[in-house]
Amino acid sequence: MAGLYYEEFEVGHVFEHPLSRTVTEYDNISFSLMTLNPQPLHIDNHFSEQTEWGKPLFNSLYTLAIMIGMSVQDTTLGTTIGNLGMSDVKFPKPVFAGDTLRATTRIVSKRESASRPTAGIVEFEHTCLNQRGEVVASCRRMGLMHKRPAA
Repeated sequence: MAGLYYEEFEVGHVFEHPLSRTVTEYDNISFSLMTLNPQPLHIDNHFSEQTEWGKPLFNSLYTLAIMIGMSVQDTTLGTTIGNLGMSDVKFPKPVFAGDTLRATTRIVSKRESASRPTAGIVEFEHTCLNQRGEVVASCRRMGLMHKRPAA
């Protein structure tokens, strides 16, 4: 497994994820329409030219998905049972087509599961940055993680 088991997470550890992703106009339009979000701010160039941004604003939920997706290889691939929730989701700077995103993850806390003796709960703090090093998204996520299998 590429992901880590509950016991392998250390509070305070920061992962600098090696993957990056340059987002495109196609990504923005496809994701917005796939999720039934017809917001012209995301999909209509003419409409967006009239806004303070002057161009289409990247769909923030796709930014959130990319940020968390970038963390999977290093943290939870094959070792997670599921997400328990997210909090403190923020988008402090806009994302536009052509921006290149990268992510970091800090382990905030961890605890044994009260109901599952073979699992623990890990709190992740994800941060997404653009090519200029500006934070464009962040969130906290609780993951239910497998413990290392008994030998």
